[in-house]
Amino acid sequence: MDFLNTPSRVIPAVDYRRERWRNQQGWTREILRMGPPGEDWALRLSIAEIEQDADFSAFPGIDRELVLLHGNGMRLCFDGGETVTLLPPHQRLRFPGEAALRGELVDGPTHDFNLMWRRDLLQATLLHRPLVGPMLFFSEPGVAWAIHLLGGNARFESEVALPPLEGGDTAWLGAGARTRYALHGAGELLAIRIEPRTGAAG
Repeated sequence: MDFLNTPSRVIPAVDYRRERWRNQQGWTREILRMGPPGEDWALRLSIAEIEQDADFSAFPGIDRELVLLHGNGMRLCFDGGETVTLLPPHQRLRFPGEAALRGELVDGPTHDFNLMWRRDLLQATLLHRPLVGPMLFFSEPGVAWAIHLLGGNARFESEVALPPLEGGDTAWLGAGARTRYALHGAGELLAIRIEPRTGAAG
């Protein structure tokens, strides 16, 4: 997937693009989107701002993982009758994007990290980890990482020439030649490993 080779960079939280949901019932701050040339995105990271109970937009062919960032929680009510409640700190759920569901706030607004990817093209693994010293990430051909700093501050070793991160910022570590990224700091983060799905066309 050539788009996974997008050069490594840090995306400050102030640069996230704020836009309405498809169904006009909420707001999203988009962190990044990327995909094959001439097609819609295959990978998207964003933060949803939910101020009221609202239906979720449908995304056929997409898998999603939602992580509660701020607020007192949200109930995800699926049309089939299943209800899953996400509570602080940072509970999460993976589900298919075509699922019909409604988000109901437990007690006040929430902000939620939203990872979405095309299941026919990509595999994504999301990890929630404390940052209490150096943490190593290795990008290589076909393997990229996105690092979202939930809180605290962090910096990469100078060899990779990336600026430091503050809480809320995101780093994209593009696939390509095998590269070692050593991240130092204190706080906690979401680390997302992205790679092509086995058998997917490149």
